[in-house]
Amino acid sequence: MFDATSPSEPPLTRMHGRAEISFAGGRLARLYQRAPLRVLFPDPPPGEPPQAALVTTSGGLTGGDRQDIAVAVGEGTRASVVASAAEKIYRSTGADAAVEVSLAAGPGAWLEFLPQETILFDGARLRRRTTVDLAATAEVLAGEMLVFGRTARGERFTHGLARDEWRIRRDGRLVWADALHMADPAVLAARAGFGGAVACATLILAAPDPAVWRDRVRDLLAGYGGRAGATVVNGMLVARWLDEDAQALRNNFGAVWSALRGGAMPRLWHI
Repeated sequence: MFDATSPSEPPLTRMHGRAEISFAGGRLARLYQRAPLRVLFPDPPPGEPPQAALVTTSGGLTGGDRQDIAVAVGEGTRASVVASAAEKIYRSTGADAAVEVSLAAGPGAWLEFLPQETILFDGARLRRRTTVDLAATAEVLAGEMLVFGRTARGERFTHGLARDEWRIRRDGRLVWADALHMADPAVLAARAGFGGAVACATLILAAPDPAVWRDRVRDLLAGYGGRAGATVVNGMLVARWLDEDAQALRNNFGAVWSALRGGAMPRLWHI
């Protein structure tokens, strides 16, 4: 009698994409990129600042994958970083997909960090952390959108993990901290939770006179069919959305973003 031993399966290859982008003097100063994260530089329309487009060439992330994104804008420089498409987080067999985003803006700088949707497939596990470091006179417009399941095909997020954490510092002082931690997707249906919403979004604007922008955003939210609100925290405008219709949320998010950036949305937003 012979013992039959099956060969062990090779471990799955995990991806670790990285992009480091810095702007100074009104132009690109440094770029480092590692697949599957790539950075493209489309020609911006007249009057627009330099623009970088983030592309995940693998099409999405799964358990154990990691992405690191670092963007720095130097003194007096304006720059825009835009996601080229929705980010997909695929079902995981246990490990978490990790995303680290680091944004920094120097004195008198303007940084726009425009996401598209992050779509959590049923069973996905995501841990994302965004840290923002601002000089005293820097301005930033940034945000995120989460969609729980491939809603266009009727899928819902019934199990998995969603953790989305923010830390913002101005002149080294923590001015805003926030974390969504969803280990039990049942809260999506709970009246005291998401109340049936399948998508959520957060937008932050650090700029002079945030109360003026708050009132303008509230006017834009007045006719919105989902749930949304805007307030000012430690000199920053914070707006949030919840909706049972992910496309409706995206449309209103884009309308508010367009008003705050003072012009049409980047072309990539409409692709």
